[in-house]
Formats: sequence, structure tokens, C-alpha cells
Amino acid sequence: MQVREIFETMEWGPAPESAAEALDWIARHGGRFGLFIGGRFTEPGVAFATKTPATGEVLAEVTQASVAEVDAAVAAARAAQPGWAALSGHERARHLYALARGVQRQARLFAVLETLDTGKPIRESRDIDVPLVARHFSYHAGMAQLMASGMPGRVALGVCGQIVPWNFPLLMLAWKIAPALAAGNTVVLKPAEWTPLTALRFAELCRQVGLPEGVVNIVTGDGAVGEAIVAHAGVDKIAFTGSTEVGRRIRRATAGTGKALTLELGGKSPYIVFDDADLDSAVEGLVDAIWFNAGQVCCAGSRLLVQGGVAEVFHAKLRARMDRLRVGDPLDKAVDVGAVVDPAHRARVARMVAQESEGEVWHAACPIPETGAYYPPTLITGLSPASPLMQEEIFGPVLVSGTFRTPDEAVHLANDTRYGLAASVWSETLNLALGVAPRLEAGVIWVNGTNMFDAAAGFGGLRESGFGREGGWEGMLAYTKDGGETKPLVPVAPMTGEAGQQGLDRTAKLYIGGRQVRPDGGYARDVFGAGGRLLAQVPAAGRKDVRNAVEAARKANGWAQATAYNRAQVIYYMAENLSARAAEIADRLDAMTGTGEGAAELEASVGRLFHWAAWADKWEGRMKPVPLRGTALAMRAPVGVIGVFCPDESPLLGFVTCLGAAMAMGNRVVAIASEPFPLAATDFCQVLETSDVPAGVANVLTGTHADLAPVLAAHMDVEAVWSFSSSDVSGAIERESTGNLKRTWVNHGRARDWAGAAGESVAFLEAATEVKTVWVPWGE
Repeated sequence: MQVREIFETMEWGPAPESAAEALDWIARHGGRFGLFIGGRFTEPGVAFATKTPATGEVLAEVTQASVAEVDAAVAAARAAQPGWAALSGHERARHLYALARGVQRQARLFAVLETLDTGKPIRESRDIDVPLVARHFSYHAGMAQLMASGMPGRVALGVCGQIVPWNFPLLMLAWKIAPALAAGNTVVLKPAEWTPLTALRFAELCRQVGLPEGVVNIVTGDGAVGEAIVAHAGVDKIAFTGSTEVGRRIRRATAGTGKALTLELGGKSPYIVFDDADLDSAVEGLVDAIWFNAGQVCCAGSRLLVQGGVAEVFHAKLRARMDRLRVGDPLDKAVDVGAVVDPAHRARVARMVAQESEGEVWHAACPIPETGAYYPPTLITGLSPASPLMQEEIFGPVLVSGTFRTPDEAVHLANDTRYGLAASVWSETLNLALGVAPRLEAGVIWVNGTNMFDAAAGFGGLRESGFGREGGWEGMLAYTKDGGETKPLVPVAPMTGEAGQQGLDRTAKLYIGGRQVRPDGGYARDVFGAGGRLLAQVPAAGRKDVRNAVEAARKANGWAQATAYNRAQVIYYMAENLSARAAEIADRLDAMTGTGEGAAELEASVGRLFHWAAWADKWEGRMKPVPLRGTALAMRAPVGVIGVFCPDESPLLGFVTCLGAAMAMGNRVVAIASEPFPLAATDFCQVLETSDVPAGVANVLTGTHADLAPVLAAHMDVEAVWSFSSSDVSGAIERESTGNLKRTWVNHGRARDWAGAAGESVAFLEAATEVKTVWVPWGE
């Protein structure tokens, strides 16, 4: 077709990108690749084929790593890590900057390889993926430079095992490797079985820029290789991006091991269009939201919610736009939608759509290639919120749609999902858009836009979309730990004695929903003092008591909407009322523990409540310097309902530390009192009753930590569980948290200095908040 003919018809002509250089690179390796271990490629071993989904042709054969080869990769990373961490931040920054420049120099080769391997359009690989890869390495070069001053006291975790998906193989590699290296860690990375080529080309780049041997290791293969990395005792952190179900299996496998873990999992992201939105812009945004990378995007705006008054008009505009999409050869620069990653995945998408009987299915009228793994852009309307396709991730070029009437209903429908990765809000009314955005349960929210990413802005999810952030300071934090030394925690046994007459009955109760209540099971246990004297009896809480406490906490969600100033005033009042009862409670501490330090612990507890009250309106978010005519606001949002197993070594100070930090950030708490010294918490309930704490914000249970840990950790209405118990419950909490993939913060048997800096660390505030990134463009 001649240029003149194109102008006459106004049809896009083909604009093919040459694959010659990428294919020559594969040919120079004989079409077969080994593993990258210790700075060198191994000889190719037992291999599998990687194919281009556009035609089904074999691109290369790639080695299936063995367990022994995974061991070798971890050993190489372990040997290299001390030396890499010992480099100055400036020296690590130079290496990272060299990687960024190397990606830029080889940008077209990386883009073509990515398109050949994944089937995504070359425009996306060239204009989005590869530039973002360079951006991440450049940004984290700066992070390496600033780590010592910007993150004082933080050190590298060690060896990081990283498993990346097939939808953004090179970009996800950069998201994970760049912060890990910046912080001083070394890496063993497994690319997806379907899309390993750009990771192998990146391995070559590591050699070319002189990265020390063993700092980056690439092992290829199927899920068995990933399992070997996850299970390896020499790995200190696992970072995984992929499906929610695999994320659950990884959480179970790492439970109790002490490995750090971040998971970026699936999503069913809402795309909300209000009746005052610029409908044409919203349609164009939707094209990027769901047909970008053929819908194979974890944060794809795959769940369209349109205000009822404009739904018919909007759907008509959308169908007309769908018919004009170009589906075809992903190496054609004029193509909008390429192939899905594999025929097996295409069959899965088709099967899910074929099973839908409720809605109206519309396939775009655009031509579809007869060969290759292509699926037509699809819209399904008229679905109820409970429809399987409105709830389940399709991960293909399929958009499902429903309607809403009011902003409150839009928020309710948007949050009616087990996921919480991303969301988009479209409205020309500023108050409406910015009023709705923070109410959405998602880690990333775009206002009048979609699929905006930058290395400076943290990305990650809530709920079953995983935990942890990638990018920004929050992403760097996930690759570091506190450099202070900790000691093993010695289990604290309860005092013993002989049951006898108490005199005045001092049977404590549970504190649930603002009231002192008896336990459902009707059992109590004796609490003896240091001299063997019976001090009181406390309830033995059970499963139903946990349920009641969590229900009370859920109902108290107004606490999260209270101003930070108001929360601070309540916590200050708690401190005042605790101080007013100082002598009585200090005597009780001495009677329980026999240490004679009750007065000092009580005074420290009053000070600790003041500390968290002071932080309530000072734990700030950030305005991220993203490349946008606008900004990305990293907002600090409360986690929700937090279950806490309180420490035994400082029963009152540890209790008020956890309770105060969580409350200051707007959370509601179900606290399990110290098992050997529970009266520290039950006496404090009287302080709660007189301190204007709304019912349900603070709930206190007593009982056996080992019995209550799996119950609280498995509860689907609890968003996080902390444990500082001297009982061995860390593993149980991590295992049982997999149901809704709640966040966990456990001690793995390590002690904390509750009276020192560790007791008032901002780590409590980090654990008590989620970072929600709201992207706000401005201007015409």
C-alpha cells in the first residue's frame, strides 16, 4: 500500500518491525541457552522450547534447571552477597546506572525479543516496557546512593529468590532486581517458563557492564524450579508476582521459616465511569485499561461499572471503538492488540467466556488472524455483581460490565471483590473523583487515567492481591531489615501456686464491643502472683469469642474516618487515665511478675501512649515526583482490623505499644493479652471504658496463644495479625493467614526491647498502614 493510498482511505498500512537482529542473537547461541550462575552461562542441559504465540514457531530451547543447579545459583549469590553489600552506596549506584544505560543502548533488541516471546504489540514493548525498565534501574541507582542517609539503620536481607510472570517478563525483572541490588542483596531469579528470553539477554548485559559475579543469577524452568527456590534454606526473601493461588502456596511454604515475603498477585480491578465523565476520554482510557497486552495485566480495568443514566450511550461508544481495534502481528507497529501468550491460555479464556450464560457477549468485529493464539476483544454486559466473570480474573482481552446508581453504590460494587490491586475513577467533578478514590479498597487508584506506572510510585495490592510494594521508598523498605541485633526470646511460663480463697472476687472478663463480657465457653483459669498467691481468674476465650470480637471491630469502622487529631486526643486521654491509676496498676504488675519494676513499666506505658498520640497526625504520606502533569499521592491508610498477640516480657508496655500504634493509625484491634500476665491488659480495660474509645475499636481477649493463634489468623474479616508472643505461634499464624492473604508481622522467637528504641520504632506505623497510591492528573 502506497502512502497516497493510505491518505485516500485513511486506513493504517502495515508497519512491520524487523525481527532479524533478535533472531540473529538467538542464532549466535545456537538456539539453545543454559543458566546464568556466578556470572557465567552453563552449558545447555535438558531443555524445553519457547515459542512465539503469534505463529506458534519455536524461538529457542531453554534449560530446565535441576535442584542441584538451583543450589549452585543460591551458593553463588550467597558467596557474592557480603562483598556486594560492603560496597558503598555510590559504588552500587554506578553498577545500577550502568544497567540502566545498557538497557537504553539495547532498547530495540529487548523490545523485539519481548514481543516475539510474549505476543504483545511492539508499540507496548518499545514505548512502555523497556523505557520503564531503564527508569527502574536509574531510579534505584539513586536509591543505592541515598540508602545510608535516607534509610539509616537499615541493611540488606541477604539472598533474594525472585519469581516473575510471563505478562511483563523484563519489566517485572527490573521491578524486583533493581531494589534488591540497590539495598545490597544478591538475586536468584526465575523467569516464567513461557517467556525467558529477555531475562537471558539481561544476564548477558550484567556481564557486559561488569556486575560482580554471583550478584545476579538467572535459572530457567517450570514451576518445580520456583518451588526449589522458595524452599531453599539459603534464600532470605521471596518476591513473587503471579496468580493468587500460587501466592497462597508460597505463603504456606515459607510459613515459620523466617523468610521475608512480598506477593503481587491477581486482580479484578473496577473501572468506574460517572455520568459527568468525558465519555470519549473514558472509552480511550478503557482501551488502555483492558486491551493493553491483550488484557494480560494483573491491574487491568477488567470490571467496568457505568452510571446507569449513561450506560447505554457509553456501551455504544465502546463497541464502536472496539470494532476499530487492530488485532494482528505484534511486530506490526500499527497493531493495537497482539496474541495472548500461549494457545493453552487462549483456550482457558475462551472456556470462561463460553460458560457465561447471564450476560450479553459482544465480540469486536475487527478481523482476527486465522493462525496464532489470538482472541477477539470482548465485552460482556448485563452481569450481576455476583456473576463469576465479575468476580474471577479472566486475564485476557475480555471486559465485563455492570451499572450503578449513586456514588455510594459505585464504591460498594467496586469493593465487592476478594481482590484489591487497582481501580480507575472517571469524573469531571473534582470533589466526586477525589471523594471516591480513597474509599476504594485498592493499592493503586487512577483518577481520569489508567495503567500509569513509575519507579517512584509504589505499586502493590490489598486483600488477595497480595502484600508489599514495588517502587518508591516503600518498595526499598521491603528489601531491607533493621540492622540492630536481636536476642532469642525465652518463653515465659505463668506463675504457679495453689488455688485458695481470693477474698474479694477478682474474676476478670473479656472486653468486646465496649463492654466487659463473660467468655462463651464459660471457662476461666487461675492467675498466680510471684509468691504463689492467687491474684484473680481470667476467662479462657474460644473461637466464638474471637468471632464476636472481630464482628465488634468490623462495626467500628467509623474510627478509620475519624480525624487524626481526634484519634490523638483519645489516646492522650487513655494515657491520662492510665496515669491516674498508676499506683494500683503498678502494684498489680509487681504482684504478677515479681520484678519490682511495675512503677517504671507503668510510667513507660504512659509515655508510649503519648508517643503514639503524637504520631497520629504526623505519619504522613508523600507526593511522588512522577513523570506526569499531575502527581501520585502515596496516602497512608489504616490496615483495618488487626489481631495482636501481646508480648509476655513487658505485659503492660508491650500491650499499650501495639494497641496505641494501631489505634493511632485508625485501625481496630483484637488484642490477645499476655498469656502468663493477662491482668495487665484486663486492668487496662477499665481505662478504655473511661477514655472515650468508641465501642469495638479496642477488644481484649485472654486465653492460650497457641489455641487462639490459628483461629484469629484464619479469620477472613481480619486484615493483619501481629505476634510478639513468647509462645511458638509465628508459623501457625503465617500458615493460617493464607485464606485472605492477610499481612502478618511475627517475631519468629526473637526478643524486642520494649523499653528502648525498638519499642517506639516507626516499624509499628509501617505495619499499621497500607500505602495507597492515588494518581491525579491535572490541566486540560
